[in-house]
Amino acid sequence: MSNADWIDVGAAAELAAKPVQEVRAGTHRLALTHRDGEFGAISARCNHVGGPLGQGHIDGDFVVCPWHYYKFHWKTGEGEPGYEADRVPSHAVKVEGGRVLVSAAPVTKRGHLPKAPHPLAREPKREPGPIRILGISTTAMTRKYPRYSTSEDLLLHALANARESGECECETQLIRVRDLAFRACEGFYSKSARACTWPCSITEMDSKDQMDRVYEGVVHWADVIVIATPIRWGGASSLYYKMIERMNCIQNQEVVANRHLLRNKVVSLVVTGGQDNVQAVVGQMLTFFAELGCQFPQFPFVAHTRGWSAEDMENNEQYVRDSKFLHDGAIALIRRSADMARVMIESTLGQGALVRGGRKGYHLDTRGGPT
Repeated sequence: MSNADWIDVGAAAELAAKPVQEVRAGTHRLALTHRDGEFGAISARCNHVGGPLGQGHIDGDFVVCPWHYYKFHWKTGEGEPGYEADRVPSHAVKVEGGRVLVSAAPVTKRGHLPKAPHPLAREPKREPGPIRILGISTTAMTRKYPRYSTSEDLLLHALANARESGECECETQLIRVRDLAFRACEGFYSKSARACTWPCSITEMDSKDQMDRVYEGVVHWADVIVIATPIRWGGASSLYYKMIERMNCIQNQEVVANRHLLRNKVVSLVVTGGQDNVQAVVGQMLTFFAELGCQFPQFPFVAHTRGWSAEDMENNEQYVRDSKFLHDGAIALIRRSADMARVMIESTLGQGALVRGGRKGYHLDTRGGPT
């Protein structure tokens, strides 16, 4: 190469102090590596969704992307074993006069392995048919020792009525979140808005992650989503929060990609517990699903608590078991929700009526300081 083909990126002594760092070489952002007295340089843009490899770390012979942990060889840019063809460009490196020089042009090309889209990546499309109601129970319990759950009881009773009565003309499904094995949200959005993807990167990377069942039901199947939760220490159940943290990838599509995944979806709630705080629990839940673009029927929840001074749970459970009022209320809630879904499906406002929700994730339209 001629001298014009090399770009000085800094002093070798300084650059050798970090195993991985990002440097500029003309128009290229590179992940410059140093190990065992030798430098390497590969593209700083990960093949997956463009994560910053120069901000990653070294694991053996590979640079690990800080966004979703994809790996590329520190010198050749090849993917990890079995995925060698999924590679990022590499640049030649030399040291002269105590300076690190990298080739202005890559010496290898970027390559992508052929990959079928994830099943969840298809465009949501409602097929003609009866209203579809998805019940999601977030009660936690030991599978080996099942127990009675007040919120799940009301949910199951209402789903059975919707399915069997003939009045609702609905299809139903039930998801018990406790039966699913899925990883907690790993906070990719905290690294970059673009790092939170749809489908969720965890679901794409981990074939054993069963959060795909919630995504499939909520995004692609259901017209009505009924969430049931107990009140735990003044909040919804821990499983509810674990689930909706992973559902944040749905909401983030609004602000990252201007993509509205939940169209004409109705959400309603069943909330029960030994402690009070219904309004706060319901308020948080309604706000979250509103941010997903969902709508609510009139009187969108059924709730019951014994209050602060009556934590006699054995009597609370028996009260719910015996309460015709609560069971009838749960049935009426699902019927209101199904009616609301029919109105939305049959008289949609059209795609042009939707705007990106709230201010979350937007660029500010004003600048601080003097103008």
